[in-house]
Amino acid sequence: MVFSASLSHNSFSCLTQFPQNFRRNPLRVHLIRAVKSTEPEKKVPETKTQEPPVAEPSSSSSPTASPKVPKKPVYSMKKGQIVRVDKEKYLNSVNYLSVGHPPYFKGLDYIYEDRGEVLDLRIFETGEYALIAWVGIPTAPAWLPTEMLIKVFI
Repeated sequence: MVFSASLSHNSFSCLTQFPQNFRRNPLRVHLIRAVKSTEPEKKVPETKTQEPPVAEPSSSSSPTASPKVPKKPVYSMKKGQIVRVDKEKYLNSVNYLSVGHPPYFKGLDYIYEDRGEVLDLRIFETGEYALIAWVGIPTAPAWLPTEMLIKVFI
């Protein structure tokens, strides 16, 4: 037996009638429109000034007349360079004292004995620093001043 039901719009009187536009898109985002201000706009009086004509630069002008380009910093090392840390300079530095290790802590001997690679160079307010990662040591890279680094020649 085949059952068929036909529902009409008026079959359920308990349902309220929704406006046509709401029924089409129930998740419609309401847009906010900018309304023009009721205050009159203040007009700025235009002053006409005579500007001297700008002379076009000739082909023989010097390069100093062009906009200044900031100079590239000159670093004392290169990226990829192999370095070691000077033990005496590191033990007397703020970097070592800020960590709070006891004097002559043995856990940091790898930075004096093993090779480190320069990953990045930057000039900060306190001087030139290098980001050093140690080869074969599973530890995070560290920013150290370049003055405490010793270049290793292979």
